[in-house]
Amino acid sequence: MGEQPPDRLTMAAVAAAARVSMMTVSRVLNGHPGVAPDTRARVERAITDSGFVRNRAARALKRGRAGVVDLVVPHLDSAYILEIMRGVEETLGTSAFRCAVSTTHREDRAERQALARIADGGSDGALLVLARGQSPRLDHLRRRHIPVVVVDHRGELDADTPAVGATNWSGAYQATTYLLSLGHQRIAHIKGPASIGCSRARLSGYRAALDAAGLSVDPAFMREGDFYQEGGYQAACALLDLPVPPTAIFAGNDMQAMGVYAALRERGLSVPDDVSVIGFDDIPVAAMVSPQLTTVRQPLAEMGRIAAGMLLTLIDGASLPSQRVELATALMVRGSCAAAAPPRGAPRGLSGWATARAVSTAGRRGTVSGEKGGMDSEDG
Repeated sequence: MGEQPPDRLTMAAVAAAARVSMMTVSRVLNGHPGVAPDTRARVERAITDSGFVRNRAARALKRGRAGVVDLVVPHLDSAYILEIMRGVEETLGTSAFRCAVSTTHREDRAERQALARIADGGSDGALLVLARGQSPRLDHLRRRHIPVVVVDHRGELDADTPAVGATNWSGAYQATTYLLSLGHQRIAHIKGPASIGCSRARLSGYRAALDAAGLSVDPAFMREGDFYQEGGYQAACALLDLPVPPTAIFAGNDMQAMGVYAALRERGLSVPDDVSVIGFDDIPVAAMVSPQLTTVRQPLAEMGRIAAGMLLTLIDGASLPSQRVELATALMVRGSCAAAAPPRGAPRGLSGWATARAVSTAGRRGTVSGEKGGMDSEDG
């Protein structure tokens, strides 16, 4: 007999070539987590070498599925959302499902309409990056047994709603503590929208770090923001107009930090010699600006990958080991922070300002992990 045509090769042949079980091959094909990286690579190599064709449509029809996963996002105009989407696509790209993206433009009506379409049963499940927290529509999806996972949620969710997020409180605490270690005491914070959970978590972490250092929080140093560059610019201008401006600014996200850079540049001020700046998210632009931005890294793509894997597990009718996954943030130390300038007449001995300057120089580049904190989050 002749060789079996490539498009008729079976999972059994792939399993034999990769020296794994058919169950492992199935998990790799469907993008499930729980397969060791080297095992997954071996199976993928066997699939490629054997010419096995992943007939996604046929498998979906056989199981009575649409073969579609909905991804609902508030917008498509930030690297924050694009990084989450990249992670989702990486997982779904090796599964039997296509991704259908809907944007709500941060409007309540559009969000309700998107969730209503999902409730009509046009897809097998949904990944939701919601502008707010729990909603009656989300409850409706669950009552109709439509698998849902919320990514980087922004408000309160029921305990049994599957969700993936990051440690926002811890990240903000660590960022503020780092500035304190450089000798800064006049540390300002540009907040995100007060209605969004991550904004509240980051503000709380900022305040907690100042409190732990025995410093009172100056209300003038806390400015409203909107997670956009223009909002960061306007808030920074207001801070720089104060009679005694801050020596460091912790922006609620990296886009606001870009606005801070613009305001400082416009006034002829230097980052970090005149004002130190820290952001939050570690979107790609953070490492491209000059000086490179010190920021708190959220593992955005990993959030997307894990959330998609959780959803595939639910679609298969299996239970999740945990309804909530909280990923650690990490402080990415780059070039936008320096020691606070000493007060006039202050001695520059081996303690105080000089010690802070030494810490600044030694730590201009590096990574510090953070693991405490609460999860609510938005574009940040």
